[in-house]
Amino acid sequence: MKTLLSILVICMDLSVYAEYTDSSRFYFDKAIEEKNAGRFLVASKFFEKSIKFDPSLTETYLQQGYTLMAMKKTDQAIIHFVKVHELDPSNKTAINELMELYFNYRQFPRAIEFAQKCTDCKNSLRILGMSYYQQDDYTGAENYLAKALEKDASNAELTYTMGRNYLEMEEYKKAIPFYIKAVKMDETRGYWMYELGLIYYNLNDYKNALTFFEKALANGYNRSNDYIENVGYASLYTGEYDKGEKLLLEIWKKRPGNKDIIRDMAEILYQQKQYDRSLAYCQQLMESDMNDGKALYQAGLCFQKKGQKDRGQQMCDKAIQMDPGLESLRRKKDIMGGR
Repeated sequence: MKTLLSILVICMDLSVYAEYTDSSRFYFDKAIEEKNAGRFLVASKFFEKSIKFDPSLTETYLQQGYTLMAMKKTDQAIIHFVKVHELDPSNKTAINELMELYFNYRQFPRAIEFAQKCTDCKNSLRILGMSYYQQDDYTGAENYLAKALEKDASNAELTYTMGRNYLEMEEYKKAIPFYIKAVKMDETRGYWMYELGLIYYNLNDYKNALTFFEKALANGYNRSNDYIENVGYASLYTGEYDKGEKLLLEIWKKRPGNKDIIRDMAEILYQQKQYDRSLAYCQQLMESDMNDGKALYQAGLCFQKKGQKDRGQQMCDKAIQMDPGLESLRRKKDIMGGR
C-alpha cells in the first residue's frame, strides 16, 4: 500500500510538472510571437507568465532581457541577463550583453569582469581598453587598446582614446600620431583638434599648435578665454606679434587686475628680441605699480639689449634694491625664461 501511494504521489508530481512545463512553453511561444510583431509590452507580460510556470529556462530570461531592452528598460534587462548567467555561467550571449550594458552604465569594473569572461566577443577588447582608461589604468588600457586597434584600425574613437591615453601617460610624442589619425578620420571633432594643438604647444611647436587651434575653432570648438589666451601666446612665439598682442589684450581687458598676462607678454617679447614691444608692457606694469621690481629689471634688460648698457644696468641695480630676490637673476642674466 505504501509503495502504491508513493507511485501515485510521483505520478501526480510528474503530471503537475508536465502541466507547468506545457504552460511555460505556451506563454513563451505567445511571447515570441508578440515580440516578433513589435508588441513588446504584451510580449513582456507573457514572458513573465512563462517564468512563473518554469523559472529554470534560461532562454525565457534571455528573451525577456531583449524585450526589456527594446522597451528601454535596461535596468530590468540587466536583472534578467544576470539570472541567465546565474543559471548558466557559460552562456556567452548573456555575458556579452552584461559586458555591453555595464560599460554603457559606466560600471567599468563590472564591464571588465564580463569582458574578461568573453575575450572572443566582438567588442571585448575595445571595452577592456576603454574601461581601463576610464579607471586611470593607462598601462592596462594601452595593451587592450592596441589589440583592439589591430582588429579595427579605422575606429576613430579608439584611435583618439589611444592618443589620449598616451597624453595621460605624458608620452606626448607617442600621442601625436594617434591624434593626427583620429582627426583625419573624423573632422567634426573640434576638441580633439584643440587637444592636439595643446600637445604641440607643450612641445614648443607653436606653428603646429596654431594650425590645430584654428582647425578646432573652424570645427565647432568654443572660443573660450583659455582658447584665446593659448592662441595669443602661440602667435607671439611664432612671430605673429600684432595678432598675439591683440588676443592677449582682449583677455586682459576682461581681467584688468591680472598683471600676469602683461608680464608674460613682456617676457615673451623680450625672448623674441622685440625689445621695444617688451618695454611698452614693462612701462605699463610700472605705471600700475612703481615698486614693481620685476618689471623694472625686465626693462633694464631690454635697454641693455638695445645697446644702452649703462642705463639698463642702473635700472637692474635699482630693481634689485627694491626686490633683493632679483639678485639671482643678475647671475643668470635672465628673468622668467628671458634671454
